[in-house]
Amino acid sequence: MSPTRELSIQIAFVVHSIGEFMGVKVHACVGGTVVREDIKMLKAGGVHIVVGTPGRIHDMMKKGFFKTDYLRIFVMDEADEMLSRGFKPQIQEIFKFLPGDVQIALFSATMPNDILALTKHFMREPKKILVKSEDLTLEGISQYYIAVEKEDWKMDVLLDLYSNLDIN
Repeated sequence: MSPTRELSIQIAFVVHSIGEFMGVKVHACVGGTVVREDIKMLKAGGVHIVVGTPGRIHDMMKKGFFKTDYLRIFVMDEADEMLSRGFKPQIQEIFKFLPGDVQIALFSATMPNDILALTKHFMREPKKILVKSEDLTLEGISQYYIAVEKEDWKMDVLLDLYSNLDIN
């Protein structure tokens, strides 16, 4: 689960690409898409991985289309953002649908102490891997920002960048 439709779709694409040759079936269950398609996919069964946003995931669970009986791992990406923003009530409701033996994994670049304290309410014996903020940026990697005025120009800008960069 992730906080935005775009991130969920991106994650679903990557997971699909990785699992494609093993027959892993992935479904992106996000707001802003046709609910009937989600219902159709979830009812048909055979979906190994569901990636989605809190609103749509909660809705599908509440209506009984997303069955969690065989759910083994529940992952929250950008957990700090979801638990500190307005998603908290939905996430609490989602946790009510999870089996007692499900493994919960939270991932985030930052994890404030108040959010870490929240994890005690829904995780059993959590293991924490905390990285100092100064160690978050990998040595030798530079990040840049390019303001693109129009959405239509993004692809051209990316293609131009990649044609002029030497990437090893």
